[in-house]
Amino acid sequence: MELNTIIGMGMLLLGAICGGCFGLPSKFAGKDTPWETLWGPFFLFVTVLIPTLIFPLIADGLFATCAEAGMAGVLMPVLFGFLWGLGSMALGLSFAFIGLSLAYAINYGAQIACGGMGPFLIHHPEQLCTTHGAVITAGVVVCLLGVVVCGRAAILKEASQKAGAPASAGPAKTSMMKGLVVALLSGVLCACYSIAFSYGGKVVEVSTKSFGNAGWQAAFAVSALILWGGTLSACGYCAFKLFKNKTWGTFAKPGIGRVLAVALVMALLHDGAILFFGVGASKLGPLGVAVGYAMFMSFAIIVGNINGFLTHEWKGASRQSVAWLVAGIVVLIGGVSTLATGNYLQGEAQKAKPVSHAVQSSPRTV
Repeated sequence: MELNTIIGMGMLLLGAICGGCFGLPSKFAGKDTPWETLWGPFFLFVTVLIPTLIFPLIADGLFATCAEAGMAGVLMPVLFGFLWGLGSMALGLSFAFIGLSLAYAINYGAQIACGGMGPFLIHHPEQLCTTHGAVITAGVVVCLLGVVVCGRAAILKEASQKAGAPASAGPAKTSMMKGLVVALLSGVLCACYSIAFSYGGKVVEVSTKSFGNAGWQAAFAVSALILWGGTLSACGYCAFKLFKNKTWGTFAKPGIGRVLAVALVMALLHDGAILFFGVGASKLGPLGVAVGYAMFMSFAIIVGNINGFLTHEWKGASRQSVAWLVAGIVVLIGGVSTLATGNYLQGEAQKAKPVSHAVQSSPRTV
């Protein structure tokens, strides 16, 4: 095995660990910490500070690239980034409602399905009846099936914990159905990151040609636009909650330093997943889209669920509910692999065609 392949797979594994773990620190912010006191700083770090201060160190001329691309080049990434911000905010809520395991599985399943089909239908609807179009469609259907199976696991989990476990053993039972809906909605909206990225071709072109960035580096210029677009929706909702619940004062209370540290760790894990995926996929060459995407998303789903079990979210749940969750994860991984294969076949089919301004979307962790 070549050194680049080993390095690439190692980077993808690190990225998956970051993606599957970014929600874990929220468990240690303190039970009395209002949701918005933790997630407000998290979104501020993710959408403003990190892309503004760190991304320019990765992609040379990031701000000049955005200026040169003009309004036509940056508008769609920013607009769909706004919708992604709503989805990320909803994912944060679903963690609180139904826990890490189910939130990760349902969000990632819906996100993969919608994120895989959305750009395909927008930019290449005529290819729906081709071989790779059929494979992509099959992958989306399998992912949606995985979401349904995980939803069944959630219902069984609630019933078994209600029958034989204390109320503190899991998420509030009255929040389960609401959490499932929020998690599903978060996945659909988070998929807008993929759609936003598919409109970043002009930005990538300017970044590579005018500033000499590699493709994976240029992708960070697009990512910055998307994250900036999510600032108003994600941070705006948290600000609304702070005013509505009158919780601004929590930032002056003892222990806020720990909360801010937790938010920063979450943000670094979140954006670290983006960095490690970009580097890892580039090391795998032509297989970066197929093998890299499938490996990254599969491991991220698994890691997220392992964290859920380690934090006792499934304490008191029946074996049947756990079996359904495991089955759902297996189905999701199968769907990811099928979708990645379709993306690879699509790339092979388009090699001889003129380059489009649409760019390959990258997976999301939130």
